[in-house]
Amino acid sequence: MLSELVYTRGVDSLDPAPAVTRTLRLSPATPSPRELALVFLVLAPLGVLFAAVPPIAQDPAYHVLADQRGFLGVRNFANIISNVSFLIVGVMGLRLCLGSRVDGASRAWTVFFLGIFLIAFGSTWYHWSPNNETLAWDRIPMTVAFMALFAALVAEHVTPAIERGVLRGALVVGIVSVGWWHYTGDLRPYVWMQFAPLLALVFMVIAFPGRHSHRAYLILGLLLYGLAKVAELGDAAIFAATSGAISGHSVKHLLAACSPYCVYLMLRRRKPLEGSPG
Repeated sequence: MLSELVYTRGVDSLDPAPAVTRTLRLSPATPSPRELALVFLVLAPLGVLFAAVPPIAQDPAYHVLADQRGFLGVRNFANIISNVSFLIVGVMGLRLCLGSRVDGASRAWTVFFLGIFLIAFGSTWYHWSPNNETLAWDRIPMTVAFMALFAALVAEHVTPAIERGVLRGALVVGIVSVGWWHYTGDLRPYVWMQFAPLLALVFMVIAFPGRHSHRAYLILGLLLYGLAKVAELGDAAIFAATSGAISGHSVKHLLAACSPYCVYLMLRRRKPLEGSPG
């Protein structure tokens, strides 16, 4: 992925400075096969969606959730109060990142937890009045968190030098995917944004060597997010199975918040690996 240029300064007798050997890491002219595979995994699903799938409209039934009970004057209370979990995890993550206790892609990790923090407000606004207009404000912070996570892991598994550029580009693409749906009614870019980066994340963990310990937390977080999506699909079934105690959508919020909590634990406990690249 990176080539190295080694040079020595201070070996000439006229140079009073001590001899110092430095290694410069240079980006190669052509990407490695793993990097090409990563780009393919990100872009190919979008091409398939636009070439083979007709525009995907938002199903109006999406807004009809199983648990619509109010409490203390708050409509859809359970689906709103469960967003506190995102607020807590977001604050914990931001304190960790802003306290300069995170090495690696610290900028991207900070934006990731900012997105998690904002999900609490976007999701609360949506569940207070479920419709397409409020759903856009629910999805924007989710895209911020998704794409910041993607940027952080690309920077840490490929090369740290690209963190800022990948983060900016990923955030723009994520937000545009929501805007495309909002103004055209077509969900295809948003569907791609939800799943293609996750596929790429799994590939990066498997194919690229890690620079830090405790990557198992990342895998656990991805599994919990998958379970959250399953709970979302089983919204009414879970509500019925628990005799109305909790709906699948509320379970989705709790499981989805546990996913970034795993990232928080990873960042808090990890250490640089000896002999790791970069």
